[in-house]
Amino acid sequence: MNDKVIHIPVLLDEVIKALSLTKDEVYVDATFGLGGYTKAILKNKKCKVVAIDRDPNAKVFADNLQENYADRFYFKMGKFSELGNFLNELKIYEVAGVVFDLGVSSAQLDVQSRGFSLKLDGPLDMRMSSEGPTADEFLDKVEENTLANIIYELGDEVYSRRIAKNIIHQRSINKIKTTGQLADIVRNAIPKKKSKIDLATKTFQAIRIYLNDEVKELEEGLIAAEKVLRPEGRLAVVSFHSIEDKIVKNFFNKCVRNRPSSRHLPELPKKDPSLEIITKKPILPSAQEIYINKRSRSAKLRIAKRTHFSSTFGEIA
Repeated sequence: MNDKVIHIPVLLDEVIKALSLTKDEVYVDATFGLGGYTKAILKNKKCKVVAIDRDPNAKVFADNLQENYADRFYFKMGKFSELGNFLNELKIYEVAGVVFDLGVSSAQLDVQSRGFSLKLDGPLDMRMSSEGPTADEFLDKVEENTLANIIYELGDEVYSRRIAKNIIHQRSINKIKTTGQLADIVRNAIPKKKSKIDLATKTFQAIRIYLNDEVKELEEGLIAAEKVLRPEGRLAVVSFHSIEDKIVKNFFNKCVRNRPSSRHLPELPKKDPSLEIITKKPILPSAQEIYINKRSRSAKLRIAKRTHFSSTFGEIA
C-alpha cells in the first residue's frame, strides 16, 4: 500500500453539517476508503461510527483509527449493501446517519497496481476488492456488442461502438494487459477533439462500474441505509458522475412517492413517504475546494431525512 497517497475528503464540511451529528448516536460511513469522513465525524462529536469498505487495503487505515477511537469505531470488511447485517452483528438496530462517498478513492486511483488510473500505466485490474475477474480477463472474453452496450450505458459514451470494435480488433493482435494499452486503444478510436477530460475516461468508468456491479450495489446499499435510519436520521450521498447521481435522485424520489420502479427495487403499493428530501438541488463544491482538490469538480451531494413513517422497503432482513 502506498503510504504517500494524499486523500482530501470531498465536500467534508457540507457532509458533516448534513449529518447533524449528535453525541452518543451511531453513524455509518458506508465507503470508508482512507477514513476521511469517519475521522471528521469522530473528532466532531463523541459518537460512534461503523465503517464499511470492500477494499482490503482500507483495513490499514481502519487499524490506525482504531488505536485512537477503540471504544467508538467499528470497521467491517464487505459491501455496503450488507450494512444492515453488519449492524445486526453489532446489535445496532438503528442509526442517526449514513454517508456514501461513491466512485473510486484516492487510494485506488493513485496506486499503479490497482489499474484504475489513466495516468499511471499499471496492470489492468480495476477490482475494488480482490474478488472476481480482472478488467484484462473481462476484455479478453467479452463480445463486441456486449462491450459496446456496457460502454454506452455505463459510460454515456457516444463512440461506444467504435471503441468496442477497436478493442476487439486490438486484442486479436496482442492481449490487452495494461491501463496504458487500453487508454491508447480507446483514444485512437475517438475523433480528436478538445475535452476537459481524457478521451478514455468514460470507457474506463464503464468497465469499472460493470466489473464491480456498482449500479446494483448502490441501489441495494441505499435500500439498506433507508431501513436502518431512525426517524429524523440523515442520509448523505456524494456522487461523481451522472449515472450515480441519477440513481440517488431517483431513489430519493421513490421514497418520497413510495412507488419504486427499478428492476432492483421491489414494486410496492403507495403509502406515506419514508424520506424527506433536504436538497432540492445537489450541493456542489465551491470554487476554492475545486482549486485545492481538482477531483472534487464533478462532486454532487444529495441529502435526505428519514420520516416517522415505515420503511418503503420493509424491515431489516
